Amino acid sequence: MKYQFFINRCHSEWKGILVNALESMDQDYLHQLMNSEDWLPGKERLLAAFSLPLTKTQYILLGESPYPRKESANGYAFWDNSVGSLWSLNGLSKTVNKATSLRNIIKMLLKARGDLDEDTSQATIALIDKSPLVQTANELFGRMMQKGILLLNACLVYSEGKVPYHARKWIPFIQSVFAELALIKPDIQLILLGKIAKTAALDKLPIGLIAEHPYNVSFITNPQVIHFFKSLDLLDHE
Repeated sequence: MKYQFFINRCHSEWKGILVNALESMDQDYLHQLMNSEDWLPGKERLLAAFSLPLTKTQYILLGESPYPRKESANGYAFWDNSVGSLWSLNGLSKTVNKATSLRNIIKMLLKARGDLDEDTSQATIALIDKSPLVQTANELFGRMMQKGILLLNACLVYSEGKVPYHARKWIPFIQSVFAELALIKPDIQLILLGKIAKTAALDKLPIGLIAEHPYNVSFITNPQVIHFFKSLDLLDHE
């Protein structure tokens, strides 16, 4: 099948939609990706987000672009593959603290649970009983997917200095996917985080949340963000 290498890791329910979306793109650009290794997250992980079955997808969380580090980019939005444990005796783990967007997402989720108020410092986080919480990045993002959140970047490719270029190339793909979903599963809600995500989304699907990128510290205290994620309780370890 055409594009087979790109869609190997995708759930079978998505494959027809993804082939159509890839066909809507600049084919010379896709050919360049196939024959190059100097971009992230790499061919095998490019469409990894679509490992979540379509039938289980309730939301599409649309971020911006992959992490700019090979050890971090894994094809899922906001999931830093270099992060293991979320916590340390001092609060958040060192690897979480280095991953600004993930750090702010976790702080926001702690606020949504009522574990934090205005003070989101390491010292305050260190005092929280974390025994009922997810312990690792794998558990956190696994929980997101259990809740039906597909973790997709609006721009699926990163290479140094070329984010706007890649973002433009992926707009037809994103719009094709959303247009097909509007016909076959129109109740999927979009979670749009950041400027690229807002630009890529058409008015095809209902919007559950529009907010700034989690890289911004204001994301932690944004009342709309907190309200949206409160009921999902993504930090809870079931």
